[in-house]
Amino acid sequence: MTVKRIVFLDDYEHAMTRLANYEDIAQHAQISVNTSRLRGSELHEAVGRANALVLARDRTPLNSELLDLMINLELVVFTGTRNAALDMKALKARGIKVCHTEWGPSKDATAELTWALILAAQKQLVGQTSMLRAGHWRNSQSLLPVLRGQRIGLIGLGEIGKRVAAFARAFGMDIVTWSPNMTAERAAEHGAAFVPLEELLATSAVVSLHIVPSAATKGLLDAAKLRLMRPDSVLVNTSRSVLVKTPDLISALYAGRPGAAALDVFDEEPLPANDPLRNAPNILLTPHLGFVARDVFQRFASDVHECLSAWLKGEPLPRVVGE
Repeated sequence: MTVKRIVFLDDYEHAMTRLANYEDIAQHAQISVNTSRLRGSELHEAVGRANALVLARDRTPLNSELLDLMINLELVVFTGTRNAALDMKALKARGIKVCHTEWGPSKDATAELTWALILAAQKQLVGQTSMLRAGHWRNSQSLLPVLRGQRIGLIGLGEIGKRVAAFARAFGMDIVTWSPNMTAERAAEHGAAFVPLEELLATSAVVSLHIVPSAATKGLLDAAKLRLMRPDSVLVNTSRSVLVKTPDLISALYAGRPGAAALDVFDEEPLPANDPLRNAPNILLTPHLGFVARDVFQRFASDVHECLSAWLKGEPLPRVVGE
């Protein structure tokens, strides 16, 4: 009997086989877990003989070129409910089944991180801590703003955006919002006012992005839009990096509009060591932590186990894409 080969890719958090018990799977299959980013020949060697491939989010594109190397592939499982890096046409042509997991409380986790970034940036927590570590005390940079009464502009008011709005109401902030399909009625349901994007950018102390990239929103915040922002404002992005033109943002930070940025998402992840964002002024960076929470990854791990177990037993697969 041929032993099935299961390959996990991009498990940076060492979570998939740590947060669920895979002993029963290991009795019937050979499991290989990769916890760092693989590219080129290393990637090809890792996946070449895989019968099942488990993808942690969309960190590695699964295109037709890579699929051609995996002649034994029968199943793909990815974490979350969307993966734009899959060539679904090629997978369907090969008859390869694709399953996904549920999210768990990922939207709550992302909303919480958004507010952690807002507060850390507004209160300059990193700079103030560094000053203390250097042996100093308060200085002229320690006169920090109060959020109550200030305006927050939410670009997008979906599941995450409305959670961020709820926190903003608790802080006593004035909430405005914009998105391509926003209406005044929908904004009012969440205590916000619908305003043009230009007005949102020009009047908000905090601007936070919460929309899905599309043809209409990729590169939404370019040099011209960023110049509209207040010199004391903070731009927060826990959504997708393609919503902002990164070179334009770096130039805008040097020019002082916006006054600061807090980013959790990047054009290339992991962020390269020599990326100019690392040295941009007035910037706070986190390594895409929005959905990275124990409760979320617990759900990922258990749902991946469920998919693999059903596949090995020849049982109906849960959460099959397209069914």
